[in-house]
Amino acid sequence: MGAISKVLVANRGEIAVRVIRACKELGIKTVAVYSDADKNAKFVYYADEAYYLGPSPAKESYLNMEKIIQIAKQCGTEAIHPGYGFLAQNAKFVRLCDENGIIFIGPPAKAQELLGDKIGARKTMSQAGIPIVPGSLDVVQDEKEAMRIAEDIGYPVMVKPAGGGGGIGMQICWSPRELSEAVKKAQALAASAFARPEVYVERYLVKPRHIEIQILADTKGKVIHLGERECSIQRRHQKLIEEAPSPVVDDELRRKMGETAVKVAKIAGYVSAGTVEFLFSEKDRSFYFLEVNSRVQVEHPVTELITGIDIVKEQLHIASGEPLRYKQEDITWNGHAIECRINAEDPVNDFLPSSGLVTNYIEPGGPGIRVDSGIYAGYTVPVFYDPLVAKLLAWGRDRSESISRMRRALDEFVIEGIKTNIPFHKVVLNDEEFVKGNISTEFIVDRNIAERVVELVKKEEVSRKEKLSILTPAQLSPVEAKVFAVDKKTIAIAAAIAAYMSSRSSKNNRSQNASNNNVNPWVMSARVKSSS
Repeated sequence: MGAISKVLVANRGEIAVRVIRACKELGIKTVAVYSDADKNAKFVYYADEAYYLGPSPAKESYLNMEKIIQIAKQCGTEAIHPGYGFLAQNAKFVRLCDENGIIFIGPPAKAQELLGDKIGARKTMSQAGIPIVPGSLDVVQDEKEAMRIAEDIGYPVMVKPAGGGGGIGMQICWSPRELSEAVKKAQALAASAFARPEVYVERYLVKPRHIEIQILADTKGKVIHLGERECSIQRRHQKLIEEAPSPVVDDELRRKMGETAVKVAKIAGYVSAGTVEFLFSEKDRSFYFLEVNSRVQVEHPVTELITGIDIVKEQLHIASGEPLRYKQEDITWNGHAIECRINAEDPVNDFLPSSGLVTNYIEPGGPGIRVDSGIYAGYTVPVFYDPLVAKLLAWGRDRSESISRMRRALDEFVIEGIKTNIPFHKVVLNDEEFVKGNISTEFIVDRNIAERVVELVKKEEVSRKEKLSILTPAQLSPVEAKVFAVDKKTIAIAAAIAAYMSSRSSKNNRSQNASNNNVNPWVMSARVKSSS
């Protein structure tokens, strides 16, 4: 494919799998790099080549810029795809790629630097006439300056780190008393998390919607947008459910937001796929520039499902120097799509990360369902990285159908051995206000979702035990009981099978189970050869 014949994927998990698949479909060879914790990961087996990167901690592996460049040169790759997270928005790494003659599949360093500085980006966009949330355009030095700004723009306000993201360090203040302490706390958290203590103050919009616009930009200066995504379902400023189109965006608003996003990209000299994020107020239907995520987004498949455009493939075409293959008038939207981020988290224990061995893994399927996953049965989810293990997507002809399909898919999705937030998604997808499209960034708190998730988990546990109690007299093995407990309709079949199974000797049962437990899933799928 043009200038690129081999790509090193400097990431892990589901996004590494996603990039590798796109490359393979374009005839591009792929190189994986992996840490100790990921030596048996799915993406390692999917790549054409795989190289050991370092110990499990990210600083010693996926953030080791020099080692990644060394491997890229060693294996003769022309380009590096950073995925999201890790080095995806690191201008220093982009420059290191440039210095070594390696194509960085993403925006140039200059654009990364501008957009990575939230204060600088706010100032630049404001001067260009882009609507921003009222607040400071420079670093706030101390609490006194913060209070002066707050008095001008009005409470509530939010103190935010100038660098970094993910909601880390953000402090909401409803009064001068809270603001004084919040500035100090935000500065300390910013210094610790991002090595930058600078903060700024902006007006806190009460119950806004978080709506983002997907853009594509080539090296010739051409930029288009692929419409919006609704990302308002968040916990601690982290997105959990995304959908497109947004229930509140009409054609006129989509045009205005899309044109603004394109303008932002051109101001920044942006190249590749990216997302311009806005806060939207339903009260007066106004929107404000929030930031640019200068990388492929976790939720990019939502847009892919309704446009038919493979965003990762477009990144590869753009990185090869090709002009955009679409004009703005070519972009159309078909149906509705929803994405649920499946995280390895304990939903009844404040969503703490849950690591460990995946003992059972069954993906949902059927019409309109897509799963982007980085795990399998027998895989050990490590403690060192982001808890995202899979993305579940449902497409429908309209929002109602996509919700119905997502509910079904969540019921079908089986992940055992670790805790996941699937119960959380079930509660949200069945909430009457969500179904009506009445959502905001405060939805989880307003609808008492966390408490309802705990209730659902308890209810499902009771139901599971009841199913197993029915099957126990039939002398099902633990493995059989686990499988058949998934659906009440299988009980009759289970009883018949159990009658047959009970006639087998316990010795044969133990031998067969031991044999099954020792099967390498990659041998079964012919990914690798057996050593026996």
